[in-house]
Amino acid sequence: MTGGNPSQTLCVGIIAGEESGDVLAAHLMQALNRRTPTRFVGVGGHRMEEQGLKSFFPMSDIAINGGIAIARNLPMLLKRIAQAADGIVTAAPDVLVIVDSPEFTHRVARKVRKARPGMPIINYVPPTVWAWRQGRARAMRAYVDRSMAVLPFEPAEHLRLGGPPCDYIGHPVSEIIQAKMRAPEAPADPQVLLVLPGSRRTEIERLMALFGEVVARIHRPGMRVIIPAVRHLETLIAEKAGLWPVTPEIVVGEAAKWQAFSEGTAALAASGTVTLELALMGVPQVVGYRIEWLAAALMPFFRAHSIAMANLVHGSRIVPEFLHKECTVDNLAAALDPLLSDTKERRRQLEGIAAIRKQMEDEAASPADHAADIVLETAELSKSTLRQ
Repeated sequence: MTGGNPSQTLCVGIIAGEESGDVLAAHLMQALNRRTPTRFVGVGGHRMEEQGLKSFFPMSDIAINGGIAIARNLPMLLKRIAQAADGIVTAAPDVLVIVDSPEFTHRVARKVRKARPGMPIINYVPPTVWAWRQGRARAMRAYVDRSMAVLPFEPAEHLRLGGPPCDYIGHPVSEIIQAKMRAPEAPADPQVLLVLPGSRRTEIERLMALFGEVVARIHRPGMRVIIPAVRHLETLIAEKAGLWPVTPEIVVGEAAKWQAFSEGTAALAASGTVTLELALMGVPQVVGYRIEWLAAALMPFFRAHSIAMANLVHGSRIVPEFLHKECTVDNLAAALDPLLSDTKERRRQLEGIAAIRKQMEDEAASPADHAADIVLETAELSKSTLRQ
């Protein structure tokens, strides 16, 4: 098999760098295991480990966001990049799948391509080249053979910008949530406010104090405040929440998270996949995000209309979002407060949520199954080429 894998068991290298990638990769791994005996090597979190991966090192080591934070941790990150690449080269899998987190995964892929040019490399969730740094698309052709996109407009953008072949497979979050969806509804008592300050340590550091002030501003008698926390950040979140004027409930784990989402009246969230999860669960939300000064200085070069995935899928800003200097207590509280009652603002967002749900429910194939088909097809094509 490709790269010298001696057994008939498919060997897949897989590299993820943060929580959302861990979720996507785990579902892909599950779909591959349903089709054929598969061995996995690479880097991932606890969900991927539950599917059989023994990570080269803790994924939390590389879940770092922002140029300054990356620079501060550069020696460790460079060490982990080299360790991941060396691990993949040594294991010689039949195919390598890099999942999101391009600042890390693409550096690994470039090293692997140099050491083992015959190993096929697939990029699951390619970088947002349509939003900024468009030259990355063409550069990817040197080390990525195929991309799998989760947003419907992305393949055309990657083609326009000269990137590697790109397939739209659908967003796996829609499949995950299908059985959990609830009908959009008027708020019930007691009101439940969900607070989601992010899945990276840097996001927690920037947003927890601010979000606590917003919660205090809009809190009402009897209101429950729930923070669904990722496992490796539970202690930090609890420490920061201990300084809030209002005491929240902190829940950990997938089951507790989805239970909280099913009860949520409204949510205050950092950007990311969680905005799409909330929309599909019928929870109106406001997005707030603070970035470091270096990223803020680069914002004029950002070409997308939104940072919230729910808005990107919908095509317009149905979810209020406040970035950097606009991310203030006053702005967030003013946008969030009406969503807790049966107001025109809440009804308008619920209409947009219904459109998102309709669009994603119309996707026939399972995204994870589609992704697995592409991985198997790529591995088999590579084997056929070697046999010739």
